[in-house]
This record gives sequence, C-alpha cells and structure tokens, in this order.
Amino acid sequence: MTGSRTLVLIKPDALKRRLSGEIISRFEHKGLKIIAMKMVKLNKDQAEKHYAVHKGKPFFSDLVSYIISSPIIAMVLEGRECIQVVRNLLGATDGSKAAPGTIRGDYSNGIQYTLVHASDSEESYQHEVSIYFNNQEILDYQIEGENLI
Repeated sequence: MTGSRTLVLIKPDALKRRLSGEIISRFEHKGLKIIAMKMVKLNKDQAEKHYAVHKGKPFFSDLVSYIISSPIIAMVLEGRECIQVVRNLLGATDGSKAAPGTIRGDYSNGIQYTLVHASDSEESYQHEVSIYFNNQEILDYQIEGENLI
C-alpha cells in the first residue's frame, strides 16, 4: 500500500445528474488511485449499517431512504493523506457553503443532496468498507510514477 485509504460513495443524486464521471476524474486528477469500484443497489439493512452513527436522529430514515432509492457507485481510493485530500476535494457538506472549485461547491446548492459520501476518519473507513467490499475486491497494484504524486 502506498498511502491511506478511504471509502467514497457516489450517491443517487450524482448518478441521476450524470456527474459520476466528472467526480471520479477529479479524484484521479488529484493523483488518488482507485483500488476498488462497483455499482451497487443497497438494501435497507446495509444502508442502516452504513448510517448507524446517525440512528435515532430525526434525519436517519431520510438518509436510509435516499441511499437505497437508486444505485450508487462505491469506491476505495488510496493515496497520501487520502481521507483529508478527498474531504478537501468534496468541500463542505452543505453545498451552499462549499467553496467554488470543490465538488459540492461546483455541483450542489444545499445539504439534502450532497452528491458524494466519504469516510471522515480511519475508524469510519474500517466500519464502512466491509459493507461494500470484501478483501478480494480491493486490489493492490502499482501505477508507473505513482510515487511522484
């Protein structure tokens, strides 16, 4: 492994707006490596496990309902300071407050549809990744020149 890892979910609103390619390209242009990726349709149990930290909050059922409303793209990214780099690329959760040039700043104008989820810590990554991928689906490989990034 050549850095830390994070889980990224391209959510239903991004797929419906045909932004998934643009979002993926931003991660690649930043020098992050995709080491796992697939399109999935979550069931309610998976969604509730993913959002378990929000259980009991008034918006929990809305989060679950939305993430299972259509397919999503799940990815594991790897790179130097990956979690922080991805969160910086995404911008503030509330798109109306996200800086221009960030994914949410360029494509979101509110907090209800955030386009992308990304793990916010190593602990979150460890909890979330197993919901979407098994160990055989996460590939360890080298890209020529990746140590230069």
